Amino acid sequence: MDLQEIEVVIEKDGRVRIQVRGVKGEACLDLTRDLEAALGGQVESREMTPEAYETVTEQAQNWQWTRQR
Repeated sequence: MDLQEIEVVIEKDGRVRIQVRGVKGEACLDLTRDLEAALGGQVESREMTPEAYETVTEQAQNWQWTRQR
């Protein structure tokens, strides 16, 4: 299993930047959904990384589903 990271940066002007690494496909959106809501739910912009466009294997999807339960 590759390392999965969520980095949260609070800029001097109060803006918050969230970056997800090590997560393939759009699972990163699921990982940050609650965090975004807790921060007010206003997303000014979203830039997807190349990992977001990679295909997730079925085995990895099953592991994530089992892990979240």
